[in-house]
Amino acid sequence: MNADKTDAPRAVIVISSHVARGSVGNRAAVFALETLGFPVWAVPTVILPWHPGHSRATRIVPPLDQFKALMADLERAPWLGEVSAVLSGYLGEAGQAEAVASLVAAVKARTPDALYVCDPVMGDSGGLLPEPTAVALRDRLMPIADIAMPNRYELEWMAGAPLPDIKSVTAAALHAGPSTMLVTSAPSMMAGGTGNFLLDDRHALLAEHRLIEKPPNGLGDLTAAVYLARILSGQPAAKALQSTTAAVYEILARTAKRGGDELQLETDAQSLSHPMAMVQLRHLLHPGRDKRA
Repeated sequence: MNADKTDAPRAVIVISSHVARGSVGNRAAVFALETLGFPVWAVPTVILPWHPGHSRATRIVPPLDQFKALMADLERAPWLGEVSAVLSGYLGEAGQAEAVASLVAAVKARTPDALYVCDPVMGDSGGLLPEPTAVALRDRLMPIADIAMPNRYELEWMAGAPLPDIKSVTAAALHAGPSTMLVTSAPSMMAGGTGNFLLDDRHALLAEHRLIEKPPNGLGDLTAAVYLARILSGQPAAKALQSTTAAVYEILARTAKRGGDELQLETDAQSLSHPMAMVQLRHLLHPGRDKRA
């Protein structure tokens, strides 16, 4: 039994942005996954000195032909059987979506139960990525995802309507495509709170905590990586959601208390494995997937 566990695929391919300074994109996801025991193959979609929200920054996007060639190399890699999941986040341009989809197909051909997690990084209340990139995420990658993790703003854009309450978020998540949706920055049922909302074939769950104003960037990247690690470790959905939300909230709260402008993952690594923050988990009435239009 232990030998089987040891030999099982555990590596995760993470495809997202790389910053020299900060804890966003691949920097957040790779740190979290490796801290939680998962080897990572990291593929940068764009290279930046820091998150552009801090100030204008040089943006290096690999030429599309070279990006596709690198991804094709990974498809042919003799170690592809090590891979248990693919996590994609921020894309540098729309054309990268096709290469991501091709790699996901190659991983699943080798390991049929491998997971593909799509964090469709399109933007937030501050604005949307270039529309062709957002469309590629919505139309090419979301439909093939096993788990999708949009924030509420991204889900609103995909739904084409505001989502002011949990009922409207639920309806939009039902029609978004993937069988499992984890919506971050979801409306909370507690005053002064925010939440992560999980909807799959069996569960409608809302994990809530106190809202912290002007949080650092990278929370979505971190949430996607930690939740994937919990699921790959065999945790049931409810426990995975609650412990992921607790870990991210705890790191956020500690960073905010120190006045940090970036998540301080290296300081708070223990929170990834053993979070102590209190998070309220609500089991909501499941709307039923048979109502999908």
